[in-house]
Amino acid sequence: MSKLQALIFDVDGTLADTERDGHRVAFNRAFADAGLDWDWSIARYGELLSVTGGKERLQHYLTMDDPDFEPPGDRREWIAALHKAKTAHYTRLIQENVVPLRPGVKRLLQDARDAGLRLAIATTTTPANVTALLQTALAPDSLDWFEVIAAGDIVPAKKPAPDIYDYVLQTMQLDSQVCLAFEDSHAGLQSARQAALSTVITVNDYTQAQDFTGASLVIDHLGEPALPFKVLAGESNGTTFFDIPLAQFLQTLQHPPELSTT
Repeated sequence: MSKLQALIFDVDGTLADTERDGHRVAFNRAFADAGLDWDWSIARYGELLSVTGGKERLQHYLTMDDPDFEPPGDRREWIAALHKAKTAHYTRLIQENVVPLRPGVKRLLQDARDAGLRLAIATTTTPANVTALLQTALAPDSLDWFEVIAAGDIVPAKKPAPDIYDYVLQTMQLDSQVCLAFEDSHAGLQSARQAALSTVITVNDYTQAQDFTGASLVIDHLGEPALPFKVLAGESNGTTFFDIPLAQFLQTLQHPPELSTT
């Protein structure tokens, strides 16, 4: 078995709690700008998160909550324009430092770079959203930290399909067994596991009750030396915050070395 070579991260809910106070607020501001009386509550947005992708979420909402609404002009183009307006609101919110990174994220990314591990992003959110979050909450040069940033419509099928992870692995020319994925949701876990990736789950308020069967480790956040994580499922090898040795342990646990026959 080859040693751990790369960490692959989801963004929304994993790197930062962007859903409730970022994307949801941005959607509501875009609705108001468009003269719509829609307002996505915290609870309703949690339900809508079962649909991955912002444009897909809008389409689902129209079908389920307002089936009689007729957008002006072409429906697809109208949804795309509304989603573009929402993205502009989201990037402004992020640039205002409204949404910080989750505990342990920046430390783990820095440690991974110091250890020579390769980094990548695999997300359904748009590239502009990723850029705004990384440059504001992580570091101005943080886009360069990641060898691949796979985002938005770069693949046709979004999570829980494995396409986004398959794309990252193919682009980096890596086998799934030498990588570890980080997700926060059931759909994300399904996507990563279908790509044969060992997966760490950091739950949040929207995902904590979801089914994470098949995850290598389920914790409440990545933790810090003075802020230990809580293990919800799996084996942390006695560690109280996520570090590179734990990542290596989980890879070995999921893909044990073959026994010698000599």
